[in-house]
Amino acid sequence: MSTANRSQTLDRGLLVLRVLAENPGGLTVTELADELVTHRAGIYRLLGPLADQRLVVRGAAGRYTLGLGLIELASAVRPRLQEVAVRELRLLADEVRATTALTLRDGEEAVVAAVIEPRSTDMHIAYKPGIRHPINRAAPGLAILAAGPPLPGERAEIRAARRRGWAQSSGELLPGATGVAAPIVLQGRPCEASISAVWIEPRDAASMAGPVMRSAGAIAAAL
Repeated sequence: MSTANRSQTLDRGLLVLRVLAENPGGLTVTELADELVTHRAGIYRLLGPLADQRLVVRGAAGRYTLGLGLIELASAVRPRLQEVAVRELRLLADEVRATTALTLRDGEEAVVAAVIEPRSTDMHIAYKPGIRHPINRAAPGLAILAAGPPLPGERAEIRAARRRGWAQSSGELLPGATGVAAPIVLQGRPCEASISAVWIEPRDAASMAGPVMRSAGAIAAAL
């Protein structure tokens, strides 16, 4: 589509959502105007329709954050994968007594689509779905890349993950946390998802990798 045929209002509205996603603490109208290099009046015009659809919400301090409407939209993305994965993630979290997650590829980024916490631990990592990070950073993204062909300049960790079938990282996404991840590989299709387990106490990563790989295989078999 040519630039002339695109809706500038839609582009700016999407940019508002992107900026808010990068600022989970929220932004005021003035801060949004500064980020988008535009006037406050223009920001108000953009926020109105977004708020009507519950894509953004205004907090008590006048700071706008992403709204629940986005979660409802996201739940319709790859629904079968998420349905199957959440079941396996629950079993995996309780088995390895660590927080588990489903991560999806979105271009050159990875986005956390589901997080399941173990039910029988005194202490574990907790974080929310929606976190984005570069695809070549942290175990979930490395696992997705490792399921594909070698690329020039790729990280040594990706090559290692390709050899052994699982990826490992420490402190790349969550400070103090270690994670292992395995790709969900569907025959004849590029890899677009992985599952992971993450923890903070001393553990042997290789022993954690076995159950993670087994769960990734079970998800693939069910799809």
